[in-house]
Amino acid sequence: MNMKIAFVGKGGSGKTTLSSLFIRHLAARGVPVTAVDADINQHLGVALGLGEEEAAALPPMGGQLPLIKDYLRGSNPRILSAESMIKTTPPGRGSRLLRLGEDNPVFDACARRISLGDGEARLMVTGPFTDDDLGVACYHSKTGAVEMCLNHLVDGRDEYVVVDMTAGSDSFASGMFTRFDMTFLVAEPTRKGVSVYRQYREYARDFDVALRVVGNKVQGPDDVAYLREHVGDDLLVTVGHSAWVRALERGEQRPFGELEEPVRAALGTLHEAADASYERRDWERYTRQMVHFHLKNAESWGNARTGADLAAQVDPDFVLREEASPQPV
Repeated sequence: MNMKIAFVGKGGSGKTTLSSLFIRHLAARGVPVTAVDADINQHLGVALGLGEEEAAALPPMGGQLPLIKDYLRGSNPRILSAESMIKTTPPGRGSRLLRLGEDNPVFDACARRISLGDGEARLMVTGPFTDDDLGVACYHSKTGAVEMCLNHLVDGRDEYVVVDMTAGSDSFASGMFTRFDMTFLVAEPTRKGVSVYRQYREYARDFDVALRVVGNKVQGPDDVAYLREHVGDDLLVTVGHSAWVRALERGEQRPFGELEEPVRAALGTLHEAADASYERRDWERYTRQMVHFHLKNAESWGNARTGADLAAQVDPDFVLREEASPQPV
C-alpha cells in the first residue's frame, strides 16, 4: 500500500523530530519511503542526518514548478497549457500520474536518496522562504509543488510518503490537509499545544480527516492525564525524553538501533495506526475533495491570475485510483 502521512503541530512541538524518527523507523524495516519537507523552516534534512550545507544544497521543488506542471499535464485536453495549471489543478484523462516506484523527470529533478544507516529514504524539499520572497510571495506558493504532486500520486505497494507540514493552522491555506491517509498532530502537554489540536480538529471536521495526537515532551503521568483530558481518544501515544534524540540535535550520529525502547515502541504504534487507516481510503471522496478545493481556488484567485475559466480543467468522469492508467512519457 502507498500511505500518505502528514506530521503537523505548532512550532517547537517536535514535529520535525518525530517525523524524522518515523521516516527512520520505516527505512529500517525496509519500507520504501519518500520524505517531503513542506515546512517554512526547512529542518527535515538535518534531522535525517544531513549536514547544514548538504541540506541547503537540496534542489527545491518550488524551483522546478514549470517542469512539474509540464510533466503532469501530459496530454490532458482540458489543460490548455502548463502555465494555466495552479497548485490545485486536478488530474484527468491524459494527465501523467506519479508512482513512487518509478523513475520520472519529477523525481529526477527534485528527489535525492539519503542513507539512514539501517536503510535509506528519498528526500524532497519545498525550499526555504528567502529574502527575495519577502513582500512579494507567501509561503504557500512554495508548497504548491507538493500539493500538485500529491494530487497526481497513485499507489504502488507498501510505500510511504511522509510530509513534514508547515506549523499550526497554516496547513489549511490550501486543500493539502485532505491529501493524507493519516495526520499525526504533535502536541506538547500545554495550553498552547492542545489549542492547536482544537483548531486543527475544528477545521478538519467537515473533511473526514483521520487525525491522531502524538503527545511529545511528556514527563510523567500528569502530562499524560492532561493530554487525555483535552484531546480524549484522539491521543494515540506519548513520547518522553530521549538521549538519542538529544545527541542527534547536537550533531552526533548514533545507530538507530540504539534509540530507546519506549520511543521505538511509540513509532511502532504510529506505523500500525497508519497501516490501519488504509482501509478507510475512498478514492471517490479523495477526488471530490480535490475538485472542491480547485473550484474554490479558481474562483478566489486562479481565474483572475491565469485569465481563464479553470473550472474547465475538471474532468467530471475521472477518479484518481490505484488502477488509473499512466500516460507514457
